[in-house]
Amino acid sequence: MSLIFDALQRSEGERSGADLSTLSTATELLQLVEHQVVSNWKSTGQLRLSGLAEKSDQPTSLPLDQAQPIAGTGKAPVDKEMSLSDRHLKQFSQFQSLRVDSSPLNTLVCITDKDSLAAEKFRFLAVRLRQLRRERLLQKLLITSTIPHEGKSTVAANLACALARKSQRRTLLLEGDLRQPYLSKLFGLRPLPGICEWLQGTQSEVTNIYRLDGADLWILPAGSTTSNPLEPLQSARFSVLMDQLTTLFDWIIIDSPPILPLADTSVWSRIAEGILLVTRQGTTEKRQLQRGLEAIDQKKLVGALMNCAQHSTRGDNYYPYHPTTN
Repeated sequence: MSLIFDALQRSEGERSGADLSTLSTATELLQLVEHQVVSNWKSTGQLRLSGLAEKSDQPTSLPLDQAQPIAGTGKAPVDKEMSLSDRHLKQFSQFQSLRVDSSPLNTLVCITDKDSLAAEKFRFLAVRLRQLRRERLLQKLLITSTIPHEGKSTVAANLACALARKSQRRTLLLEGDLRQPYLSKLFGLRPLPGICEWLQGTQSEVTNIYRLDGADLWILPAGSTTSNPLEPLQSARFSVLMDQLTTLFDWIIIDSPPILPLADTSVWSRIAEGILLVTRQGTTEKRQLQRGLEAIDQKKLVGALMNCAQHSTRGDNYYPYHPTTN
């Protein structure tokens, strides 16, 4: 199914600055970037963001049954009519539930084929991300690729399903590709109002969120695409939208457009704490992969995943990182 390059462990002395032009394959390039990213985390202290690192996999949003106390008082903030947790309960109760189309031909293996090796790989990736979140702030994760047709939407959907399996963790799948949205089709959903409608409207609270029955997660679709997708993403309401989503959900998985040649991904990458790069064997070229890696903030790159790997065995699907010793 995939080759997952582990960029989630600390470096103990890995060197950086190697010449990428000497690499002959995309696999070697991914492995080198893995080493450089982990080394950069170690040297810059990014593994522990001051005052923000999570010591355990605790929800970063407010639990639905508990209002957050006011610092120094021990008391929850009280509104004239309802507490903050009551508002969230009311807001979640307004989200419409939708049935997921679990067609046998669907690529949502975490739903249709839970016992498969492919589904197990996504569960393993979810575990590694939870482990990483104990060391650094990681709530909004961007799933992207260098070019189209590398499988990023399928990876984003299955990873969100795997993360949602963890009890008491509210996971949102955000359809950030406003040009060619695919997540809604992947779940068999009809066209629904989403991001574009809310950003262009006047409502104060986000309402275009839908709970996916059978997947135990929520989705915020792209909605009606516009001729200029960058325009709504650059509106003042965009930051309001992300603030609300960050408060409501513990995990936000963003399916963004490919890095090349669009500028949309840069908007999403600025608000994400982590980036997962998806490549596809037989599709991604070394030159494209190198350009894509250069366009990504290396401090946010948490790993790379090779999709549709051929003739792989259980032993070579996963490449752990072992730091060298001097």
